[in-house]
Amino acid sequence: MTTRAFLRGAACAAALVLAAPAGAWAQGAATVPAGSASKAQDDDLQAAITKSNAYTALMNRTLRAIQSWERYGSWVDMKKGPTGKERYITYGLYSLYDVTGEINKAEEAMAREPKLPAIDETMGRYIKAYQELAPLITRAERYYDRKDYRDDNLTEGQKLHAAMVPAAKTFLEERAKLDALMRVYKRGLDQRELASVEQREGRSVRWQVRNIMINARAAMDLMPSNEQPIVDLKAFNAAIADYAEAIREMDAFKEKNPGGVPFIESRASSWLGKLRDFSEKLAKSKGDVRRGAANDANWIVNNYNTMVSLSETAVRMPR
Repeated sequence: MTTRAFLRGAACAAALVLAAPAGAWAQGAATVPAGSASKAQDDDLQAAITKSNAYTALMNRTLRAIQSWERYGSWVDMKKGPTGKERYITYGLYSLYDVTGEINKAEEAMAREPKLPAIDETMGRYIKAYQELAPLITRAERYYDRKDYRDDNLTEGQKLHAAMVPAAKTFLEERAKLDALMRVYKRGLDQRELASVEQREGRSVRWQVRNIMINARAAMDLMPSNEQPIVDLKAFNAAIADYAEAIREMDAFKEKNPGGVPFIESRASSWLGKLRDFSEKLAKSKGDVRRGAANDANWIVNNYNTMVSLSETAVRMPR
């Protein structure tokens, strides 16, 4: 796998899974007794998680548009548009998923509490930008899949290109704004839910799993992407240190609880070692992943994805 190919794939994988834990936590959360003094706070928290889940579901599903646009950009000259002389014109674009249900739920969530003015407004713009870009991508995908360009000398392809470029630019800009806002929001939700779990159960298995994944996601937030291949090493090493503290907390838990933290314990420990190896390689290249650390980054992303799945299983296990 080339560095360029990795950076594109890793960025998409990270974006997809970074949004996942909030939903997993909501599904695995324990019910708060009706007579609990903290019921109002927990109700507010669950409302916030429900809203976050609706937004996350749409963001995950519409990630396909980014992947499709990157597929198109892998073979076409964005400045000139398609000419018919491209070597890999048959790559075309990826077909999009039906997101009607996700959009409906996100729009309903926009009107519900808690009101999040900045995020709600950005989500509205994001939906609009997607709805303008998606039909164009769908038309282009069919056009290249059916090789219609052989009949019209790329006339329709050029028209689609001219319309898609500005639509994609707007969509990607709104996506970046929404990503940034949601990451901050979900960090706050993570901490609130972690505190809620500790209040109900103490630092239980469920708490350990969530603590590990919260800190793992913080490290993932700082992983390189195609747009930002140079890592902020100071911030990344600080995130690794926090993740290491979560692993030590897990080790201490296991000393008192022989069953440990099922499903993710071994992989979470190995992931820490790989993060440290990755950081060491990055230090030699001044943080630039393109200079020999792409394979390590790919391993980190893939194994984080696996940890997300395993963590969802762990929190659903009866205690």
